[in-house]
Amino acid sequence: MMAGLSLPGPTVFGLDPLYTGGVGLAEVLITLLKVGVAFALLMVAVMLMIWFERKVISDMQNRIGPNLAGPFGILQTLADGIKLFFKEDLIPEQSDRLVFKLAPYLSLVPAFLVFAVVPVGGNFSGGDGQVSLFGHQTFLQVSDPPVGILLVLAMSSVAVYGVMLAGWSSGSKYPLLASVRASAQMVSYEAALGLSLAAVLLKSGSLSTNQIVAEQSVWNWNLWVTWVVPMVIFLIAATAELNRPPFDLVEAEQELVGGFHTEYSSIRFALFYLAEFMNMITMSAIVVTLFLGGPNGPDFTSVGWLSGVLWFFGKLMLFLFFFVWLRATLPRFRYDQLMDLGWKLLIPLSLGWLLVLASYDVAGDRGWNRAAAVIVALAIMAALASLLALALRAARQRRELDPQGEFV
Repeated sequence: MMAGLSLPGPTVFGLDPLYTGGVGLAEVLITLLKVGVAFALLMVAVMLMIWFERKVISDMQNRIGPNLAGPFGILQTLADGIKLFFKEDLIPEQSDRLVFKLAPYLSLVPAFLVFAVVPVGGNFSGGDGQVSLFGHQTFLQVSDPPVGILLVLAMSSVAVYGVMLAGWSSGSKYPLLASVRASAQMVSYEAALGLSLAAVLLKSGSLSTNQIVAEQSVWNWNLWVTWVVPMVIFLIAATAELNRPPFDLVEAEQELVGGFHTEYSSIRFALFYLAEFMNMITMSAIVVTLFLGGPNGPDFTSVGWLSGVLWFFGKLMLFLFFFVWLRATLPRFRYDQLMDLGWKLLIPLSLGWLLVLASYDVAGDRGWNRAAAVIVALAIMAALASLLALALRAARQRRELDPQGEFV
């Protein structure tokens, strides 16, 4: 009966050519296969990423790192997971039990859903990334919805609920304070993240992740098309969104005991730990997709889609190493510095740069001098930045005055 089912293709199930002729048993099985492979790949990648971070930081700090469980300590993460699984699962007496149990999943599930729209391979050399799988044309990604980038933003927003509800439901003041701090941090950097994404959407003209990759050639990446700045903003905002150092104020142990998950133990604590590293992998994959052409790269294998997979994971490793490098080298920000960077620098800069890119495109459409349009836009940006700096300095001086008008 499933084989005879015929449903609309791209309008309901996204832009994947797998569903163009309707949905039958073969299409369902291929989709389940892609979901299973993506989930297994992500889980194994998280396990290896934890080992990779420990090893790289130990090398940078002249330590040994994990070296007993498995060759080179590669099974240490598995050993830690087994240990946490068999620990006692404690639930605070004053907690909201249902919300306390569900909160870890609200942090974990969005990370996987974001990875589902990332093209991890495909033949993009003169094509749109289609590959043949069991006699069916499809994309090497779980799903390609027409609003893929909006799904990424939505899932990053949903992850805030997991953090906030974990702290609130614990029935303790320290996790609540940490969750409020985390929510303010994640919401603050969400604006800069979205504006940097808007620069990519302006140039690509599509919300589909597959089409964004297809618009980039082998070396003509959005990194160069958007003139580098949006990618820098995206990386900084993503680091703050992930609560990674130097923005890890959510888990500032000297202030908040252990952060929003202080009251969690056993496998529920492991889920938060898993979500943190899974989010780091998925966000790095999004950076590769948006700014570095995803699987795009010179074809050096006899199988076209295989070289795309290798290019994708090679680029992904660069950003994963970058996040580990940040953790090993930079000190933690103060909270006021964290909020100042987001609201007073990144948001104005990302908005101004979006207007500069728009001026360049409008000038080209109208037949104006593009260089002159960019210079005018940059001059306006500099003038507004000066006014903002003067306003901030005046506000700082007012804070330094006491109510009687005397300096303190």
